[in-house]
Amino acid sequence: MNKELEAFIDYLDAERDHVHGILEGLADKDLHRPVLPSGWSCLELVRHLTVDVERFWLRGVIAGESEVADLFQAGTTAHWHVPDGMSADEVLSDYRSEIARANAALVAVADTEHALDRKPAAWPVEIWPDWRLPDVRNVLLHVVTELSCHAGHLDAARELIDGKTWFGRDPFSR
Repeated sequence: MNKELEAFIDYLDAERDHVHGILEGLADKDLHRPVLPSGWSCLELVRHLTVDVERFWLRGVIAGESEVADLFQAGTTAHWHVPDGMSADEVLSDYRSEIARANAALVAVADTEHALDRKPAAWPVEIWPDWRLPDVRNVLLHVVTELSCHAGHLDAARELIDGKTWFGRDPFSR
């Protein structure tokens, strides 16, 4: 596999571990409770990471998997919604499963020549008709940025809930 793509996956995995780690040990009620003014809960943010980041950007846009085509709808808010009856364990398990699928999709894309320089396999023109990321590398940079930003949001939420922080951990010491 391409060393640059390996580095992207390592950074993605470090941030994914951050997401799981900062939520570890939180009570179910705290995972469901909004603590920041924006009103989302930790589980809603994990659901967003599952559907919008892992599934939409990595499997849909980069890999072009047809099963995620329904996510290419302008105005959808399903990516923040935790379905009724879905437990915290199910939300977190779904995130882990989607990470595995997304990594498999990235590995499959890596087998193509100039994988990071090629255009994304699919683009949601219904959502962004006048904007487009030019290649897989830029999509991955967007995903790493979004994932890191949201891991920081979860840091803030966790610190407000019980004072726990993720600061000072070596992301590559797994």
